[in-house]
Amino acid sequence: MEKKIVNYTECLAETIKALGESRVLLTSVGQDRKPSAMAIGWGTIGVIWGRPVFIVLVRPSRHTFSLIQETGDFTVNVAPVGLREDVTYCGTVSGRDHDKFRERNLTALPAKNVTSPIIKECLIHFECKVIHRNDLIPAKIAPEIIPEFYPKGDFHRLFFGQILTCFRNT
Repeated sequence: MEKKIVNYTECLAETIKALGESRVLLTSVGQDRKPSAMAIGWGTIGVIWGRPVFIVLVRPSRHTFSLIQETGDFTVNVAPVGLREDVTYCGTVSGRDHDKFRERNLTALPAKNVTSPIIKECLIHFECKVIHRNDLIPAKIAPEIIPEFYPKGDFHRLFFGQILTCFRNT
């Protein structure tokens, strides 16, 4: 299938639905150019500072965290339902120890405007350049959330990625 550049607003509903269905992969690459993919279920799209922005949450313990820190960009890839097992796998093993692309037969394609690749087998792709980062402040989080999502105190960093390009399969 061919990938066509579209306005990101054309992909909002499908992307939000996929986030809730565990079908989204965050892709990054370090200076060594070895790609890594991580499953995400938390993120949001909006307009900040007059720019389209995809905000993703990544824990400092994740390999992806250091890769985004290195290159300052990432891609968000919406997988089809048939790749749900692959997305789950990418969320359970670390790119420090595994070549997830090779192990799950995923194809990294060069992005147009960022160093991180897109994933050929996915349906929608957002190329994002980090324009801000912010750490969660534990004291400001509703107390009932912490035991459920942060029992080990591994709080997320929010990466605000300006959406430079959005592709979808035609």
